Amino acid sequence: MSIEGETLPAPGFSLTPLRQIAARLAPYDWAWARDNAEAIDRNWARRLEKTPGLFDGPVYLASGCAIADGACEAAFFEARYSRFIAFRDAGVPDALVANAFAAIVPHTADGAVVLGVMGAHTANAGQIYFPCGTPDPGDLRDGEVVDLAGSAEREFLEETGLSLPEGAAQDWVLLRGDGQLAFLRPVRFDGDAAALTARIDAHRGHEDEPELAHSVVARSRADIDAGRMPGFVQAYLASVFPE
Repeated sequence: MSIEGETLPAPGFSLTPLRQIAARLAPYDWAWARDNAEAIDRNWARRLEKTPGLFDGPVYLASGCAIADGACEAAFFEARYSRFIAFRDAGVPDALVANAFAAIVPHTADGAVVLGVMGAHTANAGQIYFPCGTPDPGDLRDGEVVDLAGSAEREFLEETGLSLPEGAAQDWVLLRGDGQLAFLRPVRFDGDAAALTARIDAHRGHEDEPELAHSVVARSRADIDAGRMPGFVQAYLASVFPE
């Protein structure tokens, strides 16, 4: 199905510019998780053997997404982290549910995009991401509003130590594919890539277990790492860097 403003920056993903995003919790009976409870528990035990620090807390997944006139409204429901990880590890087998999240994408004054390599203690160890996280109850407002914009800013500050520039653009792009809804907010910083990564490195040096192992700078399509970048990251970089 075609979506207003949709483009195809990379195989398997669509990109839709958005001027507004909104999300709310809604009741949802996740039949896949209920029917695969034993397999989910086995998968979680396997995960814990590899990464003992993982916590099986509540997170929010998407059960719906509607776009009209540049505005997106998404429906979320609560699930245990072990269910989400099993769903993702199984190749997102339920087409009615999506891994939805929001992220700040830092662009630098010299035309680069800054990313980070996930730390060894994380579920995505070694993967190259924009600073982001799965929404959780800490992002809930007024009992039912899921604050995706606030989630993106919080994760960005926690992982990089950077605050957004005053008057930063509020526009979003939605990368949809592979069972994901990646709401990305591109933000341009005044400093060049070297200055920005130095500030992020200084912040990371003050943390006992930083979320990001180190920074990565992308300046062209040649910097797209198909082996370590998830599809939505590859698709976004392909959309901003010319052939």
